[in-house]
Amino acid sequence: MKLLLHKFGYIVLMLLLISVISFAAIHAAPNSFLSAGELNPNMSADSIARLKAVYGLNKPLMQQYFDWVSNMLRLDFGISFVSGQGVTEEIMKRLGITLTINIVSMVLVFALSIWLGIKAAMRFEKRTDLAIRQFSLVSFAMPSFYLALLLILAFSVELDWFPITGLHSIGGPDSGLAYYLDEAWHLVLPIFVMTFVSLGSMIVYVRSLTLEILKSDYYFFARARNLGDKTLLRRYILPNLMPPVITLLGLSLPGLIGGSVILEQIFGIEGMGQLFYLSALSRDYPVIMGILMITAFLTLLGNMLADLILLKLNPYVKR
Repeated sequence: MKLLLHKFGYIVLMLLLISVISFAAIHAAPNSFLSAGELNPNMSADSIARLKAVYGLNKPLMQQYFDWVSNMLRLDFGISFVSGQGVTEEIMKRLGITLTINIVSMVLVFALSIWLGIKAAMRFEKRTDLAIRQFSLVSFAMPSFYLALLLILAFSVELDWFPITGLHSIGGPDSGLAYYLDEAWHLVLPIFVMTFVSLGSMIVYVRSLTLEILKSDYYFFARARNLGDKTLLRRYILPNLMPPVITLLGLSLPGLIGGSVILEQIFGIEGMGQLFYLSALSRDYPVIMGILMITAFLTLLGNMLADLILLKLNPYVKR
């Protein structure tokens, strides 16, 4: 319980610091959505002043910040400049699909990197190792947007195996199992791209860690006891491999979530990444700040879960 309270206090402190930095950066940006001429060149100064009063932008900057934080504690991120709807409702409508893409991708990256990294280390300097290293190099160097466009051209335009864009087929099912299967079919290419571009660095990392384990004294004496390969893997390699890999996955969360901004725009997926991109183009600052805070919270929460899993795997880790 003490550890949980400590982690929760850390999350609260970090969110407070992030809120200050985000609020200051947004308000330091040149121009704004409500600048004269941005909405309508024919709008009078009085009309713009009334709009600023509606959104609370006529108050002192510190008052605006405290009002924003107090509303945020009630999960109220304000009203969108563009749609006029609540920011919280707009984000929640899109959050689920973004989390689905990122969670599935992370699970696949974790499983595949463990399998391929250990396989490469166990076949050190053999054909299997060289092939896996070449694959990881291609994965590490491949830009996500370029791979996404290649897959769309190959599998959507030429072969017509997968949908080009969107989450659901036009005229497709609107409920039941078929609805979710149709959605999953639309997500195959985005999830593949996100998994592929994240896999290379993790494979290299796992391979390096496994090679260190294979050179260790405890592994040497375990092999001297004539233990089988499966026993060595289960008792000596995986227990020593999991803590650093889980730690790295926790640190990789911001990159995974940030990568969805590009992919959701390319594949036309109405997720949180696409909403952030469109809001940045239209300078819809309430939506931008809401997404920044929710993304920061999810990242901190993921790091906390990684720390708790690490503690469960190794109780002797410093608390």
